[in-house]
Amino acid sequence: MDSLQLATTYLQSDLQGRYITNEDILPLIKLLNNRFKINLEGKSVLDKPIYSVRFGIGKIKVFAWSQMHGNESTTTKALFDFFNYLASNETLAENWYTSFTFLSIPILNPDGAVAYTRVNANQIDLNRDAFDITQPESKLLRRIYEEFEPDYCFNLHDQRTIFGTEMNDLPASVSFLAPAFDETRAFNETRHKAIAIINAMNSNLASFIPNQIGRFDDSFNINCIGDYLTYRNTPTILFEAGHYKEDYQRDEVRKFIFCALWSGFQAINENVIVSNNLEDYLNISQNSKCFYDFLYKNVRIIDNSQEKLINFAAQFTEILKDGAIHFEAYIVQIENLEGYVGHYEFDAEGGVFNANYGNKPKLGEKANFSIDDRIKFINGIQYQQL
Repeated sequence: MDSLQLATTYLQSDLQGRYITNEDILPLIKLLNNRFKINLEGKSVLDKPIYSVRFGIGKIKVFAWSQMHGNESTTTKALFDFFNYLASNETLAENWYTSFTFLSIPILNPDGAVAYTRVNANQIDLNRDAFDITQPESKLLRRIYEEFEPDYCFNLHDQRTIFGTEMNDLPASVSFLAPAFDETRAFNETRHKAIAIINAMNSNLASFIPNQIGRFDDSFNINCIGDYLTYRNTPTILFEAGHYKEDYQRDEVRKFIFCALWSGFQAINENVIVSNNLEDYLNISQNSKCFYDFLYKNVRIIDNSQEKLINFAAQFTEILKDGAIHFEAYIVQIENLEGYVGHYEFDAEGGVFNANYGNKPKLGEKANFSIDDRIKFINGIQYQQL
């Protein structure tokens, strides 16, 4: 089986959707077989437990953490899919048990996970606290890093639907970065080791999502965890789970993160370190902020008794209600949309805009409107032909 088939076979079906907390993962942690060791590493600001999962007894040490930002859960789901694979009798999984020691923290920010926020309970972005380490979660991560002394670090995140791949008009479904170690953004041996693994992951994913793999911006900030660890000479890879067509729950993209983890481990195990790999890495398309969730074109409006054609865009806001994430579309941009693409696009062909507040879209309003009083849109989506 290829890695995508493996991702489907070993998908942990008890983890679905965007809202993943300790309550979701703890029963699954308890079911892991004796290849895994579970440890309570510490507590969050609000005294919620932070667990680690250790697999293997090998000399190659990989350290990974997910949900540093509490509302970025796709990679947590992928970790549990990967755990299922590692627990299997697949030949590679059995070999990796003796080759690797894989230490992971599935949810680093459990308070943010419950509140579905980027920040922790003290309103601190943990990915801007790597050097100062002012927060208990940051101190825990630093302590484990220094005790474990990993050969590689995997920094697992989600990115917004606004990102596409430069020049391709396609969403950046997965993006990677080998972070900089200083403001010059030069490339040293540490970055080259990370780049070699990224190239292997990119090569594997390209057969499933061609032109939908991005390279994240490498601006340096010592308080960002990847930059700090690279500064400490540990090859570190940023994973960003992005958008795939109609996959707002990120249950397809999780499979691509599995593929990246699988091919990354394979590359590390095979010691795929090539000296002339920088060009391949730099050829990965730069992430570009070029998408909106909805783009409406050639819409006729009435402005000061004058008719004209405009384009406008709407974007989903993710809202936690009753233990579930709801996607609510709001108008966020009117005109000045050259070079932008919509995950959903509608050409009104000169049809007239109408909403309960007037005959032209307004920033901040919900995307509920009609075109020519015959095509109705609710929450951004074409609902019916009137």
